[in-house]
Amino acid sequence: MKFYNLLIKYRFWLSIIAIVGAILLNITKTAGFWPTFPLYFIGAIGLFSHFFIGPLRLIQEPMEAGNIEAVKKILATVWFPNLLYKPVRSTFYTIKGNLAMMEQDFETAEKHLKKSSDIGSAMPEAEGANKLQLGMMAMQRGDLKQGESYIRAAIRAGIPDKESEAVAYLQMCQIFMNKREFRAAKDFFRKAKACKPKTQQVLDQVKEIEKYISRMPG
Repeated sequence: MKFYNLLIKYRFWLSIIAIVGAILLNITKTAGFWPTFPLYFIGAIGLFSHFFIGPLRLIQEPMEAGNIEAVKKILATVWFPNLLYKPVRSTFYTIKGNLAMMEQDFETAEKHLKKSSDIGSAMPEAEGANKLQLGMMAMQRGDLKQGESYIRAAIRAGIPDKESEAVAYLQMCQIFMNKREFRAAKDFFRKAKACKPKTQQVLDQVKEIEKYISRMPG
């Protein structure tokens, strides 16, 4: 595994060395084209995989260790994101968006997450998580219409964990409370509680809404 990670980390330069080495052997007539063909082939495959697949495999370890600077350095080696295979490109922009959110740069986060959402993901759950984040940011701006659109899309796509699913339903509950559509608000509230959230922040939100929900008609 470590050898494979090292290969990914340095494959661009190793590929360049292989191709330059093959060219030098041809120029100096040390070897003809066919004897050096394996070097050309290895170099071409290495360059193709560097630009088409990228180095995102290397991100897992520093992400788990909380080494955000290392993650940023790995992302910075993606020079041409538009050349990445679509699911990889979607993941690239998702990670960029999440990093921007961690730094409270919501404008940049929204830009990257929108790119990821527009590209689409091979995993519907990842697409759902993206759309939920976009919906939450729209809600923070007070754009309830856009927020509702994104959160509905997130629920349709599927949300990867019960905590986030509960958040989505609670946001929908609040949207319909603002619309004074109390029956729909109560329905979304019941769905949120059915997710059985455990994090304190979500539980506090449930308790806060519960103060008003029982007094609503419908």
